[in-house]
Amino acid sequence: MTSIYNWYRDLIDNRGDPRVKDWPMMSSPWPTLAACIIYAYFCKKIGPQMMANRKAFEFRNVLIVYNFIQTVFSAWIFYEYLMSGWWGHYNFTCQLVDYSRSPIAMRMANTCWWYYFSKFTEFADTVFFVLRKKWNQVSTLHVIHHGIMPMSVWFGLKFAPGGHSTFFALLNTFVHIIMYFYYMVSAMGPKYQKYIWWKKYLTALQLVQFVMIFTHQLQVLFRPSCQYPRIFVIWIAMHGFLFLFLFSDFYKAQYIKPEKKAKAATGLCMAIDENSSAQNGYKQEEGSEVPSSYASSTDAFVRRRPVS
Repeated sequence: MTSIYNWYRDLIDNRGDPRVKDWPMMSSPWPTLAACIIYAYFCKKIGPQMMANRKAFEFRNVLIVYNFIQTVFSAWIFYEYLMSGWWGHYNFTCQLVDYSRSPIAMRMANTCWWYYFSKFTEFADTVFFVLRKKWNQVSTLHVIHHGIMPMSVWFGLKFAPGGHSTFFALLNTFVHIIMYFYYMVSAMGPKYQKYIWWKKYLTALQLVQFVMIFTHQLQVLFRPSCQYPRIFVIWIAMHGFLFLFLFSDFYKAQYIKPEKKAKAATGLCMAIDENSSAQNGYKQEEGSEVPSSYASSTDAFVRRRPVS
């Protein structure tokens, strides 16, 4: 136990990036882990118990404002990733982390922290599900996915705030700009539905995103001269493979095999479902609903639950 403790202290105190050591939540992984556990416990235990005998909240105006803020926030992070490296400064084939305190290196590290912070603001997606009693969206894997993302990003920020693997965050924030804008419009009511006819293409964009992520990461493994840490490359590539698989099944069920829509899985994180009500939106006319929003996971694939 002493050896394990000494290894942990050395890892956290001496091997992390000293520039971020004193930043909020960065001196230790435990506050982030505690936040993730509290989030998961609320969504799977406290929240459902609290709402069991209460009427579901609507939050229409709140959801419009929330999605607008998320859209602007994602756009700002995307811009900062471009300006701090990816717009002409970074190398797309092998980009090491700049650990200096130059203005552009510090700007990239600062952007990575704000991306880490955005993983906490996304907790609100599931909280809204719970308070609106959208139980089919609050699957175990949805909660696990959102619950582990802050912890995963924490390690990247702690040890490698910049460089090659930030490409996935660049793509992710770009998709979030479009995604949260879509949810904002859907939350505004039925009369705006004609402006969001492109939901199918948003799902297709998400698939392209995952292909680009794991392709960009794995090509480093075939470049022995590239000294970027392999563990981050493999970890992010695994995320890309997993979500490409899940979204591919979703896309085929929703758009390639429409006759099987009644059995199609719902609740994929960020997936746009033809049949379910919007996460942050509202039903149109009777019998017609706004597409599902920031969704959950593979539980629905297993259960094949009908959309409520």
